[in-house]
Amino acid sequence: MAVVGLDEWGGWSMADEATQELSVLPDAVAGGATHVSDEVVEKIAVAATRSVPGVADLGGDVARFFNAVLDKVGLDQVGDARRGCSAHVTNGAAVVNLVIVIDGGRPVPEVTDAVRSAVTSAVEAYGLRVDEINIRVDDVALGGPVAPSA
Repeated sequence: MAVVGLDEWGGWSMADEATQELSVLPDAVAGGATHVSDEVVEKIAVAATRSVPGVADLGGDVARFFNAVLDKVGLDQVGDARRGCSAHVTNGAAVVNLVIVIDGGRPVPEVTDAVRSAVTSAVEAYGLRVDEINIRVDDVALGGPVAPSA
């Protein structure tokens, strides 16, 4: 396709559009959508939760039972990455649900507030927004079995 216009001396000229140079901005970036999967957020949340003092374990009774069996047969890392956590990501916002076991003697509000803070910071570091963190305290770890006295 040809373009008709005035040249620098006021006369008419024709230029071929295909030969014109296009300026490309060096910071131009292609568009598209990014989706972070629920599983990624679950792994991030579990790692953050495990780092909080007062959290003894994650997962409900059944999950911990099966994990103990896997530990005994040498598969101690199977299922640990997301155990005790579910997450749902919609439009860049996450809702995280956790099931935790706390150490005996630790105040529940103190531990759960610290978990919410740690999970929020960790997930937001990946560019997501956290809308909710729901925590269910499933058990309390009271320490090892008491040795019988003689």
